[in-house]
Amino acid sequence: MWLWIPFTIFAAFMQSWRNAFQKQLSQDVNTTGVTLARFIYAGPLAALYVLALYAWQPVAMPHLSGLFWVYIVLASVAQIFATSLMVMLFRLRNYAIGVGLAKSEAVMAAILGALFFGAPLSALAWMGVFIGGLAIWLMSNPGSFRDISLSTVVTGLGSGLCFALTVLWVREASLLLELPFPYSAAWVLVAVITTQTIILISWLLMKDKQTLVALWKRPKLTLTISLFSCLGSLGWFTAMSLQTAAMVKTLGQIEVLFTLMISVVWFREKLKPKDKIGLALIVIGAIFVMLA
Repeated sequence: MWLWIPFTIFAAFMQSWRNAFQKQLSQDVNTTGVTLARFIYAGPLAALYVLALYAWQPVAMPHLSGLFWVYIVLASVAQIFATSLMVMLFRLRNYAIGVGLAKSEAVMAAILGALFFGAPLSALAWMGVFIGGLAIWLMSNPGSFRDISLSTVVTGLGSGLCFALTVLWVREASLLLELPFPYSAAWVLVAVITTQTIILISWLLMKDKQTLVALWKRPKLTLTISLFSCLGSLGWFTAMSLQTAAMVKTLGQIEVLFTLMISVVWFREKLKPKDKIGLALIVIGAIFVMLA
């Protein structure tokens, strides 16, 4: 019943490191290339995970319906846009605040889930949504409260919206398979990563082959990003096969704390007091939604 919790915490920890390595790669490779680095080696790793599951305990093969592939393509495209916008955030504000803004995905998932996916919110949950929105507004203001960075707000909220749509569609695809735990999540993982890799490589082959060359020249960093991305997605997809997207993503806000520690210790970045308050408010909002 509570198995989704350790998978969510594991996913948040892996994703915080993946974001850190993506920030490092973004100094030398453009946005599309950094986005592709997340997927390019992850497909074979995900396929090995599926093979390992079936070697351990064989179950029925899934029926991949047309609706399943609709959800997969929608989730794949949404996650590509979400990742690209997050990479843009790295260049707009500092690392921790960029990721903090993108963490609006938890709020978005709660709202969209209530409106379109049959997951209504209680008063306590809406309070959490309000606190999360306040945190995002606070963190998006680089100077005084009258000097709000509109580009950072729009990019951060756009990234959060795309990530929220990704997790909602991933959960719907996972439920369609009707396979035992954790096989449905494993198949969705392979399908999403493969679709994303095909889309991005095809685009770069037509428009920007030099980006592929740039990734080829940085094999260790690219493989590291793909590895942490695959592990993070494995955790997210498995948790969402057990629990609603809003619940998983609200608990997943713990990633903000991991990100803050990486930002301060590794990147030597300093946070303003109101930035720390904003990060704290995001966590408080997540707890409220979680308790609801």
